[in-house]
Amino acid sequence: MRYRQPLPPARFWRGPVPRRWLFTDERMPGDAIAAVRALPPRSGIVFRHYATPAAGRARLLRRIARIAVARGHWLLVGGADHRSFAYAAPHDRGAVSAGVHNVREAEQARRAGLALIFVSPVFATRSHPGAAPIGVSGFAQVARTSTGMAIALGGMDARRFRLLRRHGAHGWGAIDALTVTKRERKRG
Repeated sequence: MRYRQPLPPARFWRGPVPRRWLFTDERMPGDAIAAVRALPPRSGIVFRHYATPAAGRARLLRRIARIAVARGHWLLVGGADHRSFAYAAPHDRGAVSAGVHNVREAEQARRAGLALIFVSPVFATRSHPGAAPIGVSGFAQVARTSTGMAIALGGMDARRFRLLRRHGAHGWGAIDALTVTKRERKRG
């Protein structure tokens, strides 16, 4: 589902493509709003929440969008087909990213002219148990195939991103590593 809400686009797309991306969905162990608030300015967010009823999904997206605009975050809305759409772009260009898992899918994203590819799973991840990770060498092959910026997903954190930068990673994304739990909110 694509969302079209009137938001000020000028601040939304300024600056470089973010290196850190939070993926929100129902599997998050904590609060999506708290996680978005905890992100450093000019981060990226991919809003997914496919299983949330439409009215609740729209309300949550509007709340996240207000924070995103105020903090200079990029906000994409993920589709069930692993493509993401800009939430508040100055003009509509359709999909701007795709989730890819191998070289073939990276080639498809390249032919489609997508600016970002989210490559997963690089390492084992709780959100997709049983999915075979592609590892560092698999990530490097996929990143070389794409003309878009490669964002690493799957078991990612800042330390693993530093390793993957040498292999073509522009950035990294996560659910767990960027989620604020209730315990952390009480401490903070």
